Amino acid sequence: MKISRISADSSISDTTLSTRLLDSCQLYVAAKKSNLTQWHPLLGWFAQTNCDHAEAMPFVERQLQHLWSRNFVLQVFHCLNIFTGDVEVPYFQIKDDKNSFTKFFWKAMKMDDVMKKGLDKYNTKQSFKLGSHEVTRVVQSAVLYEACLRTLSLLRIDILTSLAFCEDFLMKFWIFLKCLGPQCGLKSFLQLLAVNSKATAPEFLMLQLFGELMNHFLTVTDDVELFEQQKSFTIQDLLMMSQFINVFLVRAIWNGYIDAKSLSTRGPMLALHSLLMTLHKRDLRKTFAPDGFWLSTDPKSSYILLELERNKRHAQTLIQKMPHVIPHADRVILFRYYVVKEKTFLGLTETSSVAPQSTLVTIRRSRLIEDGFRQLSFLSPQATKGIIRIKFINDLGLDEAGIDQDGVFKEFLEETLKRIFDPSLNLFKMTSEQKLYPSPSSYMTENHLELFEFVGRMLGKAVYEGITVDIQFAPFFLHQLLGQSSLAAYSALDDLASLDPDLYRNLTYLKHFDGDVSELQLTFSVDEEVLGRLSTFDIIPGGRATPVTDSNKINYVHQMAHFKLNTQIKDQTQAFLRGFRTVVNPEWLALFSCTELQRLISGDTTGIDFKDLRRNTHYYGGFHDSHRVIQWLWDIVEKELTEVEQRKFLKFVTSCSSPPLLGFGNLEPPFSVRCVEVGDDEDRGDTIGSVLRGFLTLHRKDPVNRLPTASTCFNLLKLPNYQKKATLRDKLKYAIESNSGFELS
Repeated sequence: MKISRISADSSISDTTLSTRLLDSCQLYVAAKKSNLTQWHPLLGWFAQTNCDHAEAMPFVERQLQHLWSRNFVLQVFHCLNIFTGDVEVPYFQIKDDKNSFTKFFWKAMKMDDVMKKGLDKYNTKQSFKLGSHEVTRVVQSAVLYEACLRTLSLLRIDILTSLAFCEDFLMKFWIFLKCLGPQCGLKSFLQLLAVNSKATAPEFLMLQLFGELMNHFLTVTDDVELFEQQKSFTIQDLLMMSQFINVFLVRAIWNGYIDAKSLSTRGPMLALHSLLMTLHKRDLRKTFAPDGFWLSTDPKSSYILLELERNKRHAQTLIQKMPHVIPHADRVILFRYYVVKEKTFLGLTETSSVAPQSTLVTIRRSRLIEDGFRQLSFLSPQATKGIIRIKFINDLGLDEAGIDQDGVFKEFLEETLKRIFDPSLNLFKMTSEQKLYPSPSSYMTENHLELFEFVGRMLGKAVYEGITVDIQFAPFFLHQLLGQSSLAAYSALDDLASLDPDLYRNLTYLKHFDGDVSELQLTFSVDEEVLGRLSTFDIIPGGRATPVTDSNKINYVHQMAHFKLNTQIKDQTQAFLRGFRTVVNPEWLALFSCTELQRLISGDTTGIDFKDLRRNTHYYGGFHDSHRVIQWLWDIVEKELTEVEQRKFLKFVTSCSSPPLLGFGNLEPPFSVRCVEVGDDEDRGDTIGSVLRGFLTLHRKDPVNRLPTASTCFNLLKLPNYQKKATLRDKLKYAIESNSGFELS
């Protein structure tokens, strides 16, 4: 059969024949090399010995390429030509402020209208049922291309690209799916899945093909094309698509039709799940969905968590594969529950009869990083997760007090992370937005990979213990911490803007360049200055000898982004992850998106609730909630400080400018305010004189020359007993602005 002669009239029989031929080849395609396989230039590892026809391969490849050529695709799917998109589509301008965009969009289009109006704008009242003649023809064509993708794995990207960007084919394919009934035939597909739990029915291959094509389309399409130009799909389309897949998978999992394995092995469910995760990630980066859009309403999140507590498999699968259907606060509580449960299992929690073992570490303040690295890098995972007590040696070689207080470890952790993340150490660099990521030139530091593993372990310990640290990572590095950069649908180009906005703009310009790219004389290589010398690095094997042309410029753009974000810092990232995952189970991290992981590390991004902080404050030295100075303090902090000053105040007393997730009730140690009447070198906090003067509001004189000080390791504010509110306000503002009087112990 000569493929190029297939016509629309004969496409059904020829499509079936082509599918059978491909399926017969698939029987001999192997996943990896073995003694029974040989390498085939089109099929990969092939379990046939008589496959040496190298001279015929170019002709065979040209014949096969006709299967996904424009003319053939339009012929095979000619039944989709009844759909046209010539009716004007509402246009919604994306704004940088995602909140303002969300408000603007939902003012223009209510969610209730999205599903109702989805078909009207395409000027069609068509409606099809699964099993109808029209659906069967589309299904047969989809089965053919799934056979192509499955058998011709070496040509997979070419096939996906040709189909996904074949004029308006993908858009018409989507319109067709919307014509399958309410919510894209949701009820019909669920009913079919109930009797075909392995999703082997050909109708599911139709969904699989759309999922794979749309996922590829989203991976290649940048934000300008997708959101601002909306060339192929509108925001409304993305919402309908997301809603259909989200609800379908939730109900399929909850009803026990599919399990975690179905969502992890190749097939229709994996294709739909991958597309859903890509849509969700795009929404996280540039919001197009309203608040609460992704949450499950049937079943409700409270019932999902109840079933999870009962160890029900469907709830476990839902949490593992679709954590976004649960509110963020509930997922944080779940994370803390996992930590407590593990500590109990490992015997790391104190009981009435047993005290857990602890690790004592002696640290010289002058050699903080070196001593910490030497003694903590090689602790067992269980010991790292347990109690670590720190004994500091000061610059004079004398022991410092506070060995048995947990706050001393918090001080050590904060100081260690502060120093090791300092860009001057050259382990980490900062983006233009002051976000941290591993330095590509860190190899100039001795034992740099061991240090990365150590700092990963220490940050993991902070997250494990619920200690927030004021460290902001670049989004692309957070994706790597979550393991998302290794996913098939991950696009390094999307993340490049968070590392190098200028390079991102240049690559985007090149991607849309209308002229002859070869005239720019680019190659698949990049020049980098290392130690004052210019060095050339290939971004693909033989890259400096491979020119960039119109046909490969898209590949060049993505390879360059991948090199910058992944290849350059691959070793550093892997070392950091080894340390981090020694303490924090990566399955627990999968509960969160990259922005949510950042909040887990550095605290909440919402406004500071000082009423909550006040409710959870402890007082010493004679202070109490009704004390005159305390009332002045809260009045000043809440009403007279700007938002920036409020965050500086919080950083002054806790070392972190963001509040802890789930409120100040979860701050460890609890925030405290202590009355200081004597000099710091004499004060022990609760002397009888200090307490009496505090309660009776007695004083020797107004301590106008004293500044408030803080012990961040204990989240403690040391406050003189000022006699005037104005004095307290001025001294407090001065202290938080300059960190004067700041002390860690």
